Amino acid sequence: LCPCLIYGAYIFLPFDAPLLPTVSARLVYTLRCAAFATFPIVLGMIVSGISRLCSSALEPFGELHREVEIHRTYVSQSVHLFILYFFNMAVLATYLPQELLKLIPLLTGFFAISRLIFWMSYAIGRSFRAFGFSMTFLPLLAMLLWNLYGMFVLEPENLLS
Repeated sequence: LCPCLIYGAYIFLPFDAPLLPTVSARLVYTLRCAAFATFPIVLGMIVSGISRLCSSALEPFGELHREVEIHRTYVSQSVHLFILYFFNMAVLATYLPQELLKLIPLLTGFFAISRLIFWMSYAIGRSFRAFGFSMTFLPLLAMLLWNLYGMFVLEPENLLS
């Protein structure tokens, strides 16, 4: 499902990436796009804080209720996945040709939407969260494999430069 959604968005959404001839310009573009991927994390922090304030626990550092634990776990996992996402995107932006740089904002939007789907499905029940997690993790795994392929097969002479 992930490749079909990204391919459909790549073909049918009417925008192109700006001309980015240097590696530093591509990294700045990736950084700007990655700022949008933090939206679900910030939203999760806000909801986690509100749910912690509204919980009926008498001890603030005691046992957490299920509602509070769901949001805290979501934020923690999202931060870890965002770090992996950002470093993979930064490496990916250096290898992609100019005509494929449109994938950077598409993958960013897909990451944010998939984290929100994971959060919703995790709140419904733990057995439903596999769909949202796979929508986050499998594109991340594909980016990692492409980056390793690019580093070791396509350009091994530029590996450490």
